[in-house]
Amino acid sequence: MRSQVEELAGIRERVFAGPSEKATAAQKAKGKLTVRERIGLLLDEGSFQEVEPLRRHRASGFGLEAKKPYTDGVVTGWGTVEGRTVFVYAHDFRIFGGALGEAHAAKIHKIMDMAIAAGAPLVSLNDGAGARIQEGVTALAGYGGIFRRNTKASGVIPQISVMLGPCAGGAAYSPALTDFVFMVRETSQMFITGPDVVKAVTGEEITQNGLGGADVHAETSGVCHFAYDDEETCLEEVRYLLSLLPRNNRENPPAAPCDDPAGRRCESLADLVPADGNRPYDMTKVIEEIVDDGEYLEVHQRWARNIICALARMDGQVVGIVANQPQTLAGVLDIEASEKAARFVQMCDAFSIPIVTLLDVPGFLPGVDQEHGGIIRHGAKLLYAYCDATVPRISLILRKAYGGAYIVMDSQSIGADLTYAWPTNEIAVMGAEGAANVIFRRRIAEADDPEAMRAELVKEYRAELMHPYYAAERGLVDDVIDPADTRRVLIGALAMLRTKHAERPARKHGNPPQ
Repeated sequence: MRSQVEELAGIRERVFAGPSEKATAAQKAKGKLTVRERIGLLLDEGSFQEVEPLRRHRASGFGLEAKKPYTDGVVTGWGTVEGRTVFVYAHDFRIFGGALGEAHAAKIHKIMDMAIAAGAPLVSLNDGAGARIQEGVTALAGYGGIFRRNTKASGVIPQISVMLGPCAGGAAYSPALTDFVFMVRETSQMFITGPDVVKAVTGEEITQNGLGGADVHAETSGVCHFAYDDEETCLEEVRYLLSLLPRNNRENPPAAPCDDPAGRRCESLADLVPADGNRPYDMTKVIEEIVDDGEYLEVHQRWARNIICALARMDGQVVGIVANQPQTLAGVLDIEASEKAARFVQMCDAFSIPIVTLLDVPGFLPGVDQEHGGIIRHGAKLLYAYCDATVPRISLILRKAYGGAYIVMDSQSIGADLTYAWPTNEIAVMGAEGAANVIFRRRIAEADDPEAMRAELVKEYRAELMHPYYAAERGLVDDVIDPADTRRVLIGALAMLRTKHAERPARKHGNPPQ
């Protein structure tokens, strides 16, 4: 027995060491950590329990029968993050470039099934070159099994993809099916067809990072939710995100001790937000003022910047915040902003995270490109997401709330549980100037001084239909509050709604706009 235990120890030592010192040196030369270093940064120290470390492939041909390294290029198992169970699989680029074969895929399938059964988050550390070509269609079938499990787990457990190397072809679709995608600049890329194929087909020349690097996906495509300069920072932020999410859809997000008083007055809000609806301001400053200790995690920070989606805590409880950003495009809704907010609302609803919506929206972005690009269809995604959400929903109107954008941004008419407004709010079909031009077109045209008449009629329209209390008088706003009381009022409302229960209609699933 002792000799056999010694043999096992030797095998494990080789497993942990990796395929060779040369392969490890090559990994380090690219500025990348090894697979076990990454897992060590992600999970609590000493908590990782590996599954199938001795697995080897059974393929033959093309020289594979002579190369059968342990793990088959992927490390799988579970551990803890801040004491809570998290499942993980991580590609080892040193072995077959992290490419997926039959045994490799079987290990991933097993750990995904375990995560779903245990009701715990799943994190994938991706650094693989796609399907293992030498194994043919069995590798492709392995991807199919991953995609099917991604879909099965969607809305059941949090799924987080961390891109730490190249991810090409079908391998890019698994991260796209997950809840959050993290990327590291310079070392991670995602694309369906690489630069060589692009050049061969279209004649365009482009680098890997130019085609599918972190900045491209964080700013242009919207595929990436978070982008960082190094792996250490990236994995630390993954841990922070996990601390804000529940283990599964049957639990509430974890509460945290809070020293920031729930009744703290936010006196600076009156100075942060100009009463003049045409003057921009930074909505992030408003969020910092009302959340615990000014801390929040913005999702898709660099994509569709005219809307903000963030996770934060209020009185220790996790909330999702959706807010227009007047600093960018005056905070209008457009195609990308609608898609960004809709996905975030759906994620919050799936994992029992209450939603606070901060409105300062002048409408939808007009233009031929927007109409031809399907703003109707994309705007309807956000409308559907809000209408379908059953978590506590509170909206607060800071200034403008015009037209269809007001309705879409969780108005009371589509199911917001509570709607508050500041004294600076203007809720209307459109701005006073535009409304007066439509309603009083003839009177303005026939006046001796059209400009003076227009100004007078704009003032009249504003006084009649756009004063701050018009919506409150008709029950469309539950209360008009002092901005300084915003934190206290929102926390009180969220506490009351914590036990909210909503029945869903009997159906297989809805058919949301795509």
